Amino acid sequence: MTNQFFVGQQVQCIDDSTLPEQYLEVRKGEIYTIRWIGIAKGYMNGEYLGVRLSGIRRGDCPQFGEQDPPFRATRFRPLINDRLGSLRALLVPGQPLAPAPEEPRRQADVKEKEDV
Repeated sequence: MTNQFFVGQQVQCIDDSTLPEQYLEVRKGEIYTIRWIGIAKGYMNGEYLGVRLSGIRRGDCPQFGEQDPPFRATRFRPLINDRLGSLRALLVPGQPLAPAPEEPRRQADVKEKEDV
């Protein structure tokens, strides 16, 4: 699987359902910016792709054995400006799914007014 996230990218929360009450800093539907991404280790879930978000510091978490534990990346989806550009990026192996520059929009044909 290619990494679809990068630092500085805006993401939207799609899953806040199973977070413990004290970790509900994120809400479903809200938009956040990624400040860190990497492989995280948890004693319950093993290794997973984690993200830390700008403006959210989770503090010291002794039950997980680390400071500022990351959120699981599967709780978020990237915001994409150019959907076709993202699909074209899938054709190139190793290319991140960063938003591609938007293409010029085709001018719509102007219908002439008919006199009846």
